[in-house]
Amino acid sequence: MPEIIVEEADAGQRLDRYLAGPLGSRAHAAKLIEAGAVRVDGRALPKRHIVQGGERISLHPEEAIPRPSVADPAPFAVAFEDEYLLVVDKPPGVVVHPARGHPTGTLAQALAGRAAGGEDVWRAGIVHRLDRDTSGLLVVAKSDAVHRALRALLTAREIHREYLALVDGVPPARTGTIDAPIGRDRRDPVLNSIDTARPRPATTHFEIVEALAGGQAGTLLRVVLDTGRTHQIRVHMAAIGHPVVGDRAYGGPMRFGLRRQFLHAARLSFVHPVTAAAIDLTSPLPADLEAALSAARSAAGTGR
Repeated sequence: MPEIIVEEADAGQRLDRYLAGPLGSRAHAAKLIEAGAVRVDGRALPKRHIVQGGERISLHPEEAIPRPSVADPAPFAVAFEDEYLLVVDKPPGVVVHPARGHPTGTLAQALAGRAAGGEDVWRAGIVHRLDRDTSGLLVVAKSDAVHRALRALLTAREIHREYLALVDGVPPARTGTIDAPIGRDRRDPVLNSIDTARPRPATTHFEIVEALAGGQAGTLLRVVLDTGRTHQIRVHMAAIGHPVVGDRAYGGPMRFGLRRQFLHAARLSFVHPVTAAAIDLTSPLPADLEAALSAARSAAGTGR
């Protein structure tokens, strides 16, 4: 029987609203709850129940979980694959797994039958995720055992995740670490923030790759995550006064023809949990980010 475990970041929502994403709509979720097809920690609760982190939600029947959408597959490329796992190069605009407002056309659904593992059947095999408009590399398991092993590597900070980000202005130091807990913003539950009632540890390291015109046209950073909170890089860079360019949600300026945040998961490295092989993969900047970087260099008079 499939089971959902509520993450701390999702706590505080009504049960029917929380289930709207994985079940396709809030109305469908409400019908199942009212029909007694939903249990929270083994109990049938009303749709107005406020979910809490760690609660286990079981769904009856299994058909309540949305099936992959054949008509609307999500595009992706494969950077590495063997019998145990694959590393996907995700384009921008693709949602990683079903959620409220995005019930179909997700990467998890496109990988159905190819990926496996984990407790949430609608995002089988997904080990970590990228925001919809963040491109780049993420690792996906093909079995529950490999999923557990990869999650353990992630928890132990043994999966190296490196991003390229163009930020507004220039940070005060060539390298730095931002150690600031993140959670749901106190005023806007759609956003995450360091101003939160439910803080979770979050650490981000950055290094300047290229300062354009002393930062007047922005600064290209190499960013490494110790933790993987939702919107972590975007929140942390905004918190120090250097939001990611193109990030409307967190105050980044819309420049250089960008239609999304300039954030790309450019490198992923780890020791294979089964074969012990060293996996070290890179992904070049997508065309839209490469064009934006060229425009930034031209604006800075450093075009190269």
